[in-house]
Formats: sequence, structure tokens, C-alpha cells
Amino acid sequence: MTTVSEAVAHAVAACADDVFALMGNGNAHLLDALSRTEARVTAVRHEAATVASADAYHRVTGRLAVATTTYGPGFTNAVTPLAEAALARTPMLVVTGDVPASGARHHDVDQVSIARATGALVRHVNPAAPGKQTVAAVQEALVRRRPVVLGVPYDLATVGARDDVVPGLEQQPDPPEPRAEQIEAVAALVADAKRPLVLAGRGAVDAGAEVRLLADRIGALTATSAPARGLFAGRRYDVGVCGGFASVPAADLIRQADVVLVLGAGLNSFQTAFGTAFAPGAKVVQVDVAAKPTHASVGLHLRADVGRTVVALLGALEAGETPAEPWCGVAHEAGERDLHAVRETGEGVARDGRMDPRSLFTYLDRMLPKERQVVSDGGHFIGWAPSYLSVPRPDATVLVGTAFQSIGLGFASAPGALVARPDVLTVIVTGDGGGVMGIADLETVVRLGRSTLVVVVNDAVYGAEVHQYGSQGLDQDVMRVSEMDFAAIARGFGAQAVTVTRPADLDWVVQWVRHGARGTLVVDAKVSPEIVAPYMHEMAAQAKR
Repeated sequence: MTTVSEAVAHAVAACADDVFALMGNGNAHLLDALSRTEARVTAVRHEAATVASADAYHRVTGRLAVATTTYGPGFTNAVTPLAEAALARTPMLVVTGDVPASGARHHDVDQVSIARATGALVRHVNPAAPGKQTVAAVQEALVRRRPVVLGVPYDLATVGARDDVVPGLEQQPDPPEPRAEQIEAVAALVADAKRPLVLAGRGAVDAGAEVRLLADRIGALTATSAPARGLFAGRRYDVGVCGGFASVPAADLIRQADVVLVLGAGLNSFQTAFGTAFAPGAKVVQVDVAAKPTHASVGLHLRADVGRTVVALLGALEAGETPAEPWCGVAHEAGERDLHAVRETGEGVARDGRMDPRSLFTYLDRMLPKERQVVSDGGHFIGWAPSYLSVPRPDATVLVGTAFQSIGLGFASAPGALVARPDVLTVIVTGDGGGVMGIADLETVVRLGRSTLVVVVNDAVYGAEVHQYGSQGLDQDVMRVSEMDFAAIARGFGAQAVTVTRPADLDWVVQWVRHGARGTLVVDAKVSPEIVAPYMHEMAAQAKR
């Protein structure tokens, strides 16, 4: 007899290679059944990491994200990353224990309402056909690009399945295709543009070669969202990241664009520098699978697949020579050097005797192998890695938490990146506030990491709050964090560790790299809270409005 849990496990294994899990009463039988399938189960140490790691895994590989938790507090512990996954449109299956079919117990909560409040979809299995029900939930997650929470009622987990068939996934529907009149309108806009800009996000990664060809054809400058960094690596006239993480000369050029072609980017507050990234008169065209424009600046929206749209545009544009000098020479500097790298590198040690974070990341970029992926938590420091650490590919920057503007998901999401790409150096960047929130999964990082550098940007404050609200005169006592010794904490988890207060201390990193960069090295970087990231000035201005 095949039980409900076994049927669900077989269906999950048929649809996914990896599952991120934390066991409890509600999913114990499921995980036992998964152990006898070909699916790889990665155990984490906090339920938030089940969903956050699955999300990161999807962002690196493009494959279905799968997580599992128990019911009740196990499920509610995963709500923050679930909201992030919903906002980020991550196709995900979250299998969780749920209220018994016979009725709620005194300690049960309404998980259905909680899940739906995050934007996730909710489905349940029962003994009638749990395998088919699971595959249907996966199908829905893939088609609608949303997390689906699949509840297994507690009292049905070991009941026999009346139908244990596990059907194959249906062929995915073709992505939406642009209408001919839309292509004509966009082609006319870019053909007449004097200073075109192509801004690409994660939704353009699969069409990277075609997007580069289009940018060359129309003589455009290029830029990306922070998660898509690396898409235009090596291209002349690429200015790096658009928005709050842009360098000053890059931001100046972006504001001069007369037509902005946004391909697969959501235009969130970071990408648009809180609405100031583009000139007021710029014509903004957005191509995205979202049903409607995601920003007020969009004048023309195409609900369409980026790849199909770009191919159609290339066909509509008259073939001609690539402009020798895009933007009529205005952007000459962008063709001569990497404008994204034109930044202040700091003084090494700030006035307060602590490390200048700009110098810290400048030195790390030079010291570390170029073949790397970067996983970053949220907080004041979030701009340092996208600004100073180069990445070789557009799937090498993982920022789980930015859609929901959460902190504390750095350690929680890192296992997903480590499982997805174990063969390269993984750089994990977190703050002291967010780092201590997710510290349980430093153990998971140490257990999984073949070559992992953890950088704790330790300034003993909640920097985003200090710079936004402390600057307005609000009381800062609750904005400050007791100085923590993350190096000592890391050694307790089995990692190598070093405390950094000045550039010379980074010799430990150099030696670690020379000896093969093996295992996990935690850098407890005592940085100055006086050095404010440029994008924080924009956030502070928003907070005063």
C-alpha cells in the first residue's frame, strides 16, 4: 500500500531534483519517503531557510524550488521568505503539514489564510489521488510563477492512497508573444532615439545573447538590475547596475537616456533610485510577463516574453552598421572604461578607527577568484557587494529578501546557492543585525560549503535605521546592536574565522585563497558606521517625505 506521504514524495521527486527541509511532526513521513527517492534533501536549521534556500536555488538554476516544513510554528517560521518568493514571482512548491482533516486542534492556526496573505496559492492533498494533486500543484506554480503551499493534513499522512498514480508534467504553455503593432511602435521609438538605454533584469537572462545583439544594433548603452549583473560582462558601453547602486558617472549617463527599453526588470525602488534614475521626459518601454506595468514611469508596456520580443524587434529594425560612437560621443567615457567600477575606494581605516567598508570590498574584489557567486542579505550594507564585487554571469548574484525588503535571509538563502553551484567560490555578505537573526544556518553553510567566504559587515548598528531615522533626531538606542564577536561564533560552528579592523588583517583571506580557498572562512569585519552608502541618502530623503 502506498501512503499519502509516499505518493506526494514520489510526485515531488518526479518534478524536482532538490528539496530543502526541516523535519517535524507534520512532514516526518514525507521526508522518510523522500529518502527512498532520487531527490536530494538538504536539511537546514531554521524553517525560514527551507523556503529562502529553495528560492535562492531557483534563482541560480532556474529549476523548480521545493521546500518542506512541519505545521504550526514550523510553517509560520517560513512566512517571511514565503512573502519574498511570492513578490519575486518564484515558482515554488512548499509542502507542509496542516490541520487534521477531522478538525482543528487547540494549537492549530489558520495556515490557509496566512499563506494566502503572503500572495501564495494554497492547495491540499487527500487520499483520493495525492500524486496527481501534487503534480497539479507543481504545474500551477510553474505556470503562474508563484509559490504554492501544499498542505498534507496531519491525520492523512499515513493513510493509504486510493490512487497512487504520478502523472508527468504537462508541457509548459508558450510564453506570451508581443503583438505586431506593439513591435512596430517599439521599433519606431528606438530607431528615432538619440540616446537609447537597454535595462535588463532577471527576466532577460535566458535571452542574453539576443539582448546584447539588439543593444549593439541600436547603439544603446546597457545596464542591469542588481540580480542580473554580469549579463553584459565585457561589453563596451555597459554602465553596470541601474538605480541606487549605480556609480555617479553611470547614473549621470542613465539620466540622459531619451528611450529606456526595460527587458525583464521589475523597476522596483532600488532599480529606479526611488523614481530619480530616468529623466522626466524619457520614454520608458517595459517588456515583462507581468500583466501590467510595474512602475508609473512606464509609457508603453508589452506583456510578452523578452526573448520573443527581442527577436521580433531585431526583425523589424532595418539592418545597418552598428554606430561607431553611440550617443553621438556623449557616452565616450563608457566606451573607454568600466564606469560601474568608478567609485570611492575609501581610506582603509575610517576616522573612528574601524575599517572603511568601501576599502574592504575593494580589496576583497582584488583578492578573490573571479569565478564566484555572491549571496547578500539585506540592510544598509546591501549596496557594497553589487557595487564593488564583480561577478562573471547574470545568475551569480543572489539577493533573496529585496522584493520584500527583508533582512535576516542571508544565511537562510545561502544553502540554496551552495547546492545549486558547489563548484565555485560563494561569497556570503551579511550584517551583524541580519546575521544574528539567521545565525542558525551558519551551521548549514559550514556543512555544505566547499569554498565559502562569509563577510559580516559588523558596524554595531542597524545602519539603515540610523541613517534614515537617527539622522532625523529619533532616539538611536534601539537602533544600536551590542558588539558581537562573529569570529568566535563562527569557530563554534566549525568555520575558520578572522577579525578584520584594518587592511593588513585581510592577509588571512589572501593566505586562505592561496591554500585553495577550502571550507568556510568567516571575516568579522569591524566596519565604520560613519561611512554611509550612497543609496542610503536616497532612502533617507524618502523617509523624510
